[in-house]
This record gives sequence, structure tokens and C-alpha cells, in this order.
Amino acid sequence: MKITRISVWQMDLPLSKPYWLSGGRLKFESLDTTFVRIDTDEGISGWGEGCPWGTTYLPAHGPGVRAGIETLAPALLGRDPRSLRAINDVMDLQLPGHPYAKSALDIACWDILGKCSRLPLWQLFGGERPEPVAVNSSIATGTPDEMIALIREASAKGYRTHSAKIGGTNVAADIARIEAISAALPADEKVTFDVNRAWTPGVAVQVLNSVAVRDWIEQPCETLEQCAHVAARVNNPIMLDECLHTFGDHLDAWSKRACEGVKVKPNRVGGLTKALQIRDFGVSVGWQMHIEDLGGSALADTAAVHLASATPAANRLASWLCHYHLAVDPVPGQGARNIGGVATPPSEPGLGVTPDPDALGKPVAVHEA
Repeated sequence: MKITRISVWQMDLPLSKPYWLSGGRLKFESLDTTFVRIDTDEGISGWGEGCPWGTTYLPAHGPGVRAGIETLAPALLGRDPRSLRAINDVMDLQLPGHPYAKSALDIACWDILGKCSRLPLWQLFGGERPEPVAVNSSIATGTPDEMIALIREASAKGYRTHSAKIGGTNVAADIARIEAISAALPADEKVTFDVNRAWTPGVAVQVLNSVAVRDWIEQPCETLEQCAHVAARVNNPIMLDECLHTFGDHLDAWSKRACEGVKVKPNRVGGLTKALQIRDFGVSVGWQMHIEDLGGSALADTAAVHLASATPAANRLASWLCHYHLAVDPVPGQGARNIGGVATPPSEPGLGVTPDPDALGKPVAVHEA
């Protein structure tokens, strides 16, 4: 089997309402996503999606995904897409770094592998059955009352795990948010306070040693070293996210005792191949993990849910689904959807999501052998 064509589509995904995080310093209203279809000489095709969360969240942006694919495509044409390690080695040789530009291609190759083997991705990732995955709400920064209202709206939709966005230089405001949300949260619901790297170490230590709650705190500071400094001085379990881009970063986080858990996002680390490696490492060291993606439609969400579903329950936390924040749905009715607070991956071979090319419009690029 050989790759004969790589087609690329661009789509703007407006959010249903503006979204603020990192203490309100970052605002998002629309996402720039890239869909990829890899065709083969045996008539089997695979789909992938790469969608950074805007341009200010990580060192990644939508046009960069497509530029990376343009660079990588000539080296992938004629290769066997089922040889995932070889495909990733070729991409890393042709374009060192830039993992977010490679993820859609890797996901599309996994889709092909699943279709060829007649197995869903969750089974290729080690799962025995399609385990339902708890879904995680995402609560934008606001006043305590505003955030509590959003949590109650999410609870009505079945969410029992919430990610509340806090952070900034106003210590009193963050203490008030944490304590008010914790006091208002029903006993059967959980919350992670996501700082999105907005605190300095001093502010982090001051806030966390001033509150009574001992919930998860996510990415309190900018760098891994700063987060490790905080982790040694507070009682809260620490979850790391934005400072982890490679397997080496995860190994450093473990060696520095910087966290008790991580977020594993295929589009940030380079696709499902590298996310699987990180997932297995996390299981081996006893981490708990949110396995979800950066952004995008139900296609990107479903790829991550396949991996989450195949993760041992003791290590699996909830997964966020970006497509519930979107005003459009490029793959209506397909993929992992929130049903009663959980999402279950499809059991069709491969990814289980196939976009309608006509609905996506004209490709912005087609690379052929």
C-alpha cells in the first residue's frame, strides 16, 4: 500500500460565544482548522484534523499546520501509511520540531491502519471494549457568580467534571473564585482550576496556601521549572499541560516531581503515535491523565477519545470536547458525542468519522505522486 494523494481543506470554526482564559488575558472567538485526507493506491483513505486553539495559546497557528503539510507531503507520497513509526521518522527528519503540523497526517494514517485491520482505533490502542469516557466542561474566566452559573449550565448537560479557568495578578480575586466554586459544587462533581500559566511562582504559592480546597491545579506557571517549584510548596495535586510538547518534556516533568497528572493532547505532541507513547509512560509512572485535543471538530475530539477510552480507568480522567463550543458542525452526527455526561468512541474500523468533502468546500492544496 502506498500514499498517492494528500488533500488539504481549511475551515474557520466560529465559537458559539467568546471565550476567555488565563485570567481573562486571552480571548478567542474563532478557530482555524485543517482537515486532511490521505488516499492510497488500494482505494482506502484516512482522515485527520489539526486545529490549534487560536494563535496565542501555544506556539502553533492554523496557517502553520498547512505550511508544514506542504513541506512534509512530498516525503510521504509513495510511503506505506500503515508503518506509523516509519511515517513519524520521515516527518521528524524532514521537519524537526513543529509537532502540531504533523498531527493530522499521523491521525489520518491511523485511520487507514484501522480500516485495513478492520479494527476501531480504541482496540488498536489496547482497549478491550469501547469504554465510555467522562466529558469535561470548560468554564471561561469570570466573576465567581458568572463561573458558577456556567458550571450549573454544564451540569444540566450531564457534565460532572469541570475545568474552571482562573489566573492573573489579582490574588484576592482568584482566592474568591476558587473558594466560591468549591463551595457551590455538588458533592458528586469535580473541578480542576486551570491557570493556563498565568501565575508567577510567588502568586501561585500565595494563592494555593491561602485556600482550604485541595482540588487539582492545572499549569500554574509558564515553565516546567516554575511549576515544579510550586508543586514542592503546595498541597494541591498539580496537572501539567502547555509546557509539555515532547516525550522528553514528560520525562523531565516526572524526574522533577513536577506533577501528579498531565493533559495528553495529540495535536500538541504530534499525533496519536506520540500521544500513545506518552499515555503508556503516564500509566507506568502512575499519572492520571486528561486525554483530549487542543481544538477542532468532532473528528479531532473523537481521535483523542479513542485513546482515552483505551486507557486504564485508574489513570483516565475526563476528556474535553471542543466541538460543543463551536457554532458549526463539519461532521454532523458523527463521532464521540456527549450523551449523559460521557462520550463513547465509534466501533467502526479506524477513526469512525468521515467528513463529506463537498461540505468542506474546495481543497486549498492537493499533493499527488
